[in-house]
Amino acid sequence: MSVLDGFKNSAPLMLEGLKITLELAVLGVVFALVLGLLVAWMRMSRLAVLRLPAQGYLALIRGTPLVAQLFVIYYGLVTLVNISAFWSAVIGLAVHNAAYLAEIFRSGVQSVPRGQSESARSLGMSKTQAMRIVVAPQAFRAILPSLGNQFIIAIKDTAVASFITVPELFMQAQKLAAATYEPLTYYLISAVYYLVIVLILTALLRRLERRHTRYAI
Repeated sequence: MSVLDGFKNSAPLMLEGLKITLELAVLGVVFALVLGLLVAWMRMSRLAVLRLPAQGYLALIRGTPLVAQLFVIYYGLVTLVNISAFWSAVIGLAVHNAAYLAEIFRSGVQSVPRGQSESARSLGMSKTQAMRIVVAPQAFRAILPSLGNQFIIAIKDTAVASFITVPELFMQAQKLAAATYEPLTYYLISAVYYLVIVLILTALLRRLERRHTRYAI
C-alpha cells in the first residue's frame, strides 16, 4: 500500500484521533496555565511554607519522565475515584506542563526591572494593580515565544496518552499498523499530521508575536 492510499483509507480514524489529540492539548494547557500561575506565585513567595512546596513540586515533575507521571496518576486515581483514561491524561499533561509554565512565568516577571513596579507603587497603585497594569503586560511580551513553544511541546506530548489507551492520534496509528502489518506507513502518516499541526501553530504564534511587538513599539 502506498502512503497516499494509507492517508485516504485511514483518514476517518486519524481525524478522530486528531480531534482527541487537540482536546487533550487544549484542556491540558488551560489547566496547566492556572496551576502554573499558582506555582509561580508560590515559588516567588518570601514565605517558606509556600516557596518550599513549590520548589519540591518543580524538582519532582521536571526530574521525572512524563510517561511515569501519567502512569502514577492513572493507576493511582482509578483506585480512589472512577476517572476515565482521557481525564487522567488531561490531568497528567496539566501537572507536567504546569511545572514548565511556572518557571516561564517566574522568569517573565523577574525580567521586568524592579524599578517599574516601584514606580507604579509610588504613583499610588497597590501591589496587585502594579502587577496587573505594569508588570504583567511586559512579562507577557517577554515570555510569549516560550509559551508558544510549550504549547507546541504539549501537542506532541499527547502521544504518551496512548500508553493508557486514550484513542488519540498516535494510538490510532498503532491500531492501523497492527491491523495492516504496515507500521512504517501509518507511523509516517501520524508524523505528517503532527508536523502539519506544529507548522500551523508556529505560523500563528509568529503572527501573534509580531502583533505584540508592533504594539509594544
